[in-house]
Amino acid sequence: MKICTFNVNSIKARKDLVIEWLNHRNNDIDVICFQEIKVEDKNFPSEDFKKLGYIYQDISGQKGYNGVATLSKLEISHYQKGLNHEYFDVQKRVLIDKITEKEIFVINTYAPHGDLRGGEKYYYKLDWYKHFINFLKENFDFENQKIILLGDLNIALEDIDVYDPVQLADSIGTMPEEREFLRQLLNLGLIDTFRYLYPNKQQFTWWDYIGGAIWRNEGMRIDYILVSKPLLQYIKDVEVDLWPRKRRSPKPSDHAPVILELEI
Repeated sequence: MKICTFNVNSIKARKDLVIEWLNHRNNDIDVICFQEIKVEDKNFPSEDFKKLGYIYQDISGQKGYNGVATLSKLEISHYQKGLNHEYFDVQKRVLIDKITEKEIFVINTYAPHGDLRGGEKYYYKLDWYKHFINFLKENFDFENQKIILLGDLNIALEDIDVYDPVQLADSIGTMPEEREFLRQLLNLGLIDTFRYLYPNKQQFTWWDYIGGAIWRNEGMRIDYILVSKPLLQYIKDVEVDLWPRKRRSPKPSDHAPVILELEI
């Protein structure tokens, strides 16, 4: 089974690229989780993806901003949209489904980007993470349930996860208080699958559009696939596929997809 996370930075702008990419891969991904779809549910291009076999779809979108969608060839059952919180659920950032046959929960996540220390968006990000972690504690058993939490978490956990740790120190995504929240998330009983398999490999998932950063590999690793311990034994591989990020046309997302392969 292959499951993918991909911040598409607008599904409307990236639909053709994504379909071209899936065809390039011989359509080998079973479950794909999009973030930042930037469309309302009714405007998501469902039919285009159903033609590729993604007949099970769960969407939580909003016009122009945020939004997540989980598409699957395997049967999925909707579990929950959002975090049961009136304030935080205005922004569509979390979508939870269950792969029925495998009994695997899939938590599709688009964490807030935040801002420089002291700004409104900075505090929103920290408050969101605090509530998100408490929500997960209250609703899931990471020791015994099969759980995949994946998405754009907008935090680079370690210095190896950024191209220049000196230049980027204490900036958005690398501030110690942000990294501490990501560690708290992992401490629930989640394993960073890429770092588990490749403890010393530097690999990024996001590159700024400005200045040709992708060609100089000046990026950050902010997209993750985390799994609970019962899934650890089934991990076969994790890859960051640069093919769609290095397209010049159609214009790519600023993120690359991350794909987890499980033998289960």
